[in-house]
Amino acid sequence: MLTRFGPPLAVALLSGPILLGLAGTVLPAFGYLPALGGESFSLTPWRALFAQPGIATSFGLSVFAGLCSALVSLAVVMFFVAAWAGTRAFERMQHLVSPLLSVPHAAAAFGLAFLVAPSGLLARLTSPELTGWTRPPDLLIVHDPMGLTMIAGLVVKEIPFLLLVTLAALPQVPLARTRALSASLGYGRIAGFLFGLWPPIYSQIRLAVFAVIAFASSVVDVAAILGPLTPPTLAVRLVEWMNDPELSMRFLASAGAVLQLAASATALLVWVVLERLSAAARDRFAAGGLRFRNDAVLRHAGLWAMSLSALVVAAGLAALAIWSVAGLWQYPDALPRSFSLKTWIATAPRIAEPLTVTLATGLAATVIALGLTLLCLAREDESGRTLGNKALYLIYLPLLVPQAAFLFGLQLLFLLARMDASLPALVFAHLIFVMPYVFLSLSDPWRSFDRRYDAVAAGLGASRRRALAAIRLPMLTRAILTAAAVGFAVSVGLYLPTVLIGAGRLTTITSEAVALASGGNRRVIGVYAFLQMALPALGFLVATAIPALIFRRFRAMRV
Repeated sequence: MLTRFGPPLAVALLSGPILLGLAGTVLPAFGYLPALGGESFSLTPWRALFAQPGIATSFGLSVFAGLCSALVSLAVVMFFVAAWAGTRAFERMQHLVSPLLSVPHAAAAFGLAFLVAPSGLLARLTSPELTGWTRPPDLLIVHDPMGLTMIAGLVVKEIPFLLLVTLAALPQVPLARTRALSASLGYGRIAGFLFGLWPPIYSQIRLAVFAVIAFASSVVDVAAILGPLTPPTLAVRLVEWMNDPELSMRFLASAGAVLQLAASATALLVWVVLERLSAAARDRFAAGGLRFRNDAVLRHAGLWAMSLSALVVAAGLAALAIWSVAGLWQYPDALPRSFSLKTWIATAPRIAEPLTVTLATGLAATVIALGLTLLCLAREDESGRTLGNKALYLIYLPLLVPQAAFLFGLQLLFLLARMDASLPALVFAHLIFVMPYVFLSLSDPWRSFDRRYDAVAAGLGASRRRALAAIRLPMLTRAILTAAAVGFAVSVGLYLPTVLIGAGRLTTITSEAVALASGGNRRVIGVYAFLQMALPALGFLVATAIPALIFRRFRAMRV
């Protein structure tokens, strides 16, 4: 009986808050918010918005970041998979890159900043022998006006995500047969893949690419850490306006949120045009008989680009760890002259509350999302139907709609309901973003489960519920715990929902770390960012260790 409520609850969770939040954003954007004296509709907020200095630049930066991040990360994944899928190098790289998916965006951004800043780890390792620098150079690398460092931070984080969804799509295409056929016709390895296999693969990962564009064009934490400052991206300006003590700025912020929605929509529309142009170019190349046999440069470029992205994230995380325990570390010393736990000891009292909120919110949101996902998937088994394309769009809805576009309105609704800055409200806000990832992580293992086990259980007289509890759930323990670890990692990394719904009174490790970005104390930032990285890693460690302990008696039965 409970399974009947799973799909309706999931749909209500994924679409209800977004639609209500959009309404709560659009109405104040046109001057209607009776609680703040807006009794009638007007265009005053829009006039104020367009009068803001640099607003067109902020809009353009948001669109540019969304498009470039998706284009570069997808190109790296595409060429790497095209050149190396099915090889030993591909398997090794897959094992190297996949764990980086658990690293929160803010932690990766801090790591990149500590790595490439004028006084960062790269400059220290090469100075003064290779550069001649005895003091940090006057170079604007972090916070550069074009947002190139911000885009680099987004790219190294989106590559593992797109690689993961591409790996999920690969078994759906005849890789080995198509490779053999294209090779027999004289096509190079990359050309054969792009002409024969990439179109069906891309059709399966297209929504994930859209999610990357929507996220990159509206991200706040990465933009605040690495992005331009004069002016910043549109999303960063929205948060500044929303947190302004002058309540009338809410009208301006709401208009800006609608403009942010337009920026993400513009990026998506441009991407659709690029899709059609690239498809036409691919068809023209294929019809022209171009085989691109000599593709060794592209093949190795794909491998090196994938390796570099993983190396950058790993080196950045190492820089965070070093700074968190660094003593005296003068430029251009490659390593600190001493190591100390003084920063950890001094920061520990301030960490306790954000850490508690992070754990409570993440665990609660993950458990609820996992329960709803299991109800939905169990309902699929009972009805014999899987979710169609329309429902799949609903699953991606929280990822496709920019967070700022509906979280502002959702915050107003919580304020009117007097639920702002409460733990249930924060859990609910996190649940909106955790649920899609948990469902997408668990749906494929669930649907690929061998139904013959259910048939055997039914033949022995077991009910569907008993077979579910005694056979399927235990056999899918690893997949379930991995999905939970993914959901927990998503919750730990959420910044904007925490800032807006928590209203500054409920803080997490991520919100505190980003708040410290404007300061210059790298040691304290290293402590918070290291914790932000360690919590998801701990979740995946638990997801790996528990099944190993539970099923250690059956190791000899492994095929």
